[in-house]
Amino acid sequence: MKAPRILIVDDDAGQRSLLHSFLKSQGFETVPVDSGARALETLRAQPFALMISDVRMPGMTGLETLRLARKEHPVLPVLLVTAYADVKEAVGAMRDGALNYLTKPIDLDELLATVRHVTGVSGDAGLKLADDRQLPENVVARSPQMQTLFRDAALIAASETRVLISGESGVGKEVLADVIHKWSARANGPMVKVNCAAIPETLLESELFGHVKGAFTGATNQRIGRFEEANGGTVFLDEIGEMTPQLQAKLLRVTQDGRFQRVGANLEIHTNARIIACTNRNLDEAVKSGRFREDLFYRLNVVELNIPPLRERREDILPLAALFIAQFTQGRARFSSAVTDCLAQYAWPGNVRELRNVMERAALLCRGEMVLPEHLPARLAASAAPSPAPANHDTEKLEDIERQTILRALKEHEFNRTETAKALGISRRTLVYRLQHFRALGLPVDPE
Repeated sequence: MKAPRILIVDDDAGQRSLLHSFLKSQGFETVPVDSGARALETLRAQPFALMISDVRMPGMTGLETLRLARKEHPVLPVLLVTAYADVKEAVGAMRDGALNYLTKPIDLDELLATVRHVTGVSGDAGLKLADDRQLPENVVARSPQMQTLFRDAALIAASETRVLISGESGVGKEVLADVIHKWSARANGPMVKVNCAAIPETLLESELFGHVKGAFTGATNQRIGRFEEANGGTVFLDEIGEMTPQLQAKLLRVTQDGRFQRVGANLEIHTNARIIACTNRNLDEAVKSGRFREDLFYRLNVVELNIPPLRERREDILPLAALFIAQFTQGRARFSSAVTDCLAQYAWPGNVRELRNVMERAALLCRGEMVLPEHLPARLAASAAPSPAPANHDTEKLEDIERQTILRALKEHEFNRTETAKALGISRRTLVYRLQHFRALGLPVDPE
C-alpha cells in the first residue's frame, strides 16, 4: 500500500524540517513548501491525503490558503498549526473547512494521532525511531518519562528545527542539548554554549555576535561571536529567559534568517547555526507579562522538550546515583541498604545536580568503600524516617479521582491535550505522562 502523501506549508524552515522528518519517520510521504501560493500550485499538480498549514505566514496566510484550497479541493482535510494568540482565528477557520488545529509547540503524539486518524493509517501508540540510537554512557533514562523524552529527541535531532528545553534548575537540560547535537547531522560541527544569565548585559551582545575593533571602550581587537563560531553546528543558549528585551530583538533577527551584525559594524554576517535554547522560567507567563517577546518565543519554541523534575521520575534516582558514585570512586564504592532508602525517598529539590553533588561528597567521606547514611547530608537521612503509608484503597481512590478529573477536562476540550493541560494548570508533557500511566494500568482515558 502506497504511503499517504501530506503537504506541509510553513514559512519557517525549522518547523517544516521538523514536520517533514517526523512524519517521514512514521512512514508518510511528505512534500514541504514555504508559502500558501506554492501550496496551491502543488495541490494542482498532485493529490494529497492531508494538508498541514501554519496560520501566520507572510503574504498569503494559512487561513487564506485554507479558503482558496477549499474552492478547488473541497474534500481535502486541512490541519492548522497555530500559536496560542491565534487560537480564536483557528477555531473560526474550522467553519471554513479546517479539520482541526494544533497549538505550538507541537505535541508529536497529538500530531501523529491526528494524522493517522485522518489518513486511516494504524500504528503503535508510541513514537518510533527512524533508526536505533544509543544513549551516551553518562545518560540515564530508566523512567517512562525520560524514555519518551529521548525518543522525541531522536526524532527532533534529525530535523533542523529550533528546540526549547524547559525544566527546573538541575534537571539536565544541557545534557539533553548535547544528546540532540550528537544525534543530529551537525554532530561533526561545533557545539557552542552561552550562559545568558552568567554574562553581564553589556557584554552579552558582544559574546553572541562579536565586535569590531574600537566598537566600545576596551575593544582593542576584533572578536568573533558565538553565532559565527557555531556556523555549521549548534549554539546552545542557556537560561534564555534572563535575556533583556533589547537583546531579544536582536536575537529575533538571527532566528528569522540567520543574519546578524557584529557590535560596531554595518556589514551583515550569515550563520546557519542551529539554535537550542533552555530555560527554568515559565516563558508563557513571561510573554503575558511583557518580559519576553512573543514573536521570539514562538520562533525559539518550534518544539518544546520539558524535562520532569527528579522527584517525578524516581526510577532514575538510584541508577543516576550509581553512575555518579562509580565516576567519583572508579567503581569501588557501593551503597548500604539504608543509603538506597534515603536516596529513593528524598525529594531532590535540586534535581540531578544536587544528586551529583551528594555523591561527590559521599565519595570523599566513604574513601571509596561502603557508602553509609553518615556519609550523606543530614537532610537525606531525615527523609528516610518511617511515615505511615496510605492504604491501598485510599491510593486507588485518589488515582480514580485524578483520572476522572483528567477525563472530564479532556471531554470538555474535545480531547485536545494542549487545551486540557492549560485548563488543568499542568504542562502538556505531564498530562501525556499521566495518560500513559493510566493506560498502563488498564484504565480507559481515550474517547469511546
